[in-house]
Amino acid sequence: MSAYLMVRAVVADAADRTPFDHWYRTEHLPDALKAFKAISAMRGWSTVDPSVHIALYRFETLEAAQAIGGSDAIKSLIAEFDRCWGDRVVRTRDVLSIADELKG
Repeated sequence: MSAYLMVRAVVADAADRTPFDHWYRTEHLPDALKAFKAISAMRGWSTVDPSVHIALYRFETLEAAQAIGGSDAIKSLIAEFDRCWGDRVVRTRDVLSIADELKG
């Protein structure tokens, strides 16, 4: 069953949201998809809390998703993220193991 690496970012300053959105869409998401060798990548903003941005990277297996956590690929992307956003954007990561998937 597939798994996802989920990155939750909080962009507290509303003035940072548009540039963050553009940067993530045009640079970070495509770079991460390629570096992680993920099946797919998607992202979006919470409709409950407009400061919350979620990115999801899909992997074929749980082990593949978990392996990203200590990889050189993620270390490089974290360094670039920190260079661009410093402490203005707080983020957390989690790995989701998909237990069931229904298609309609």
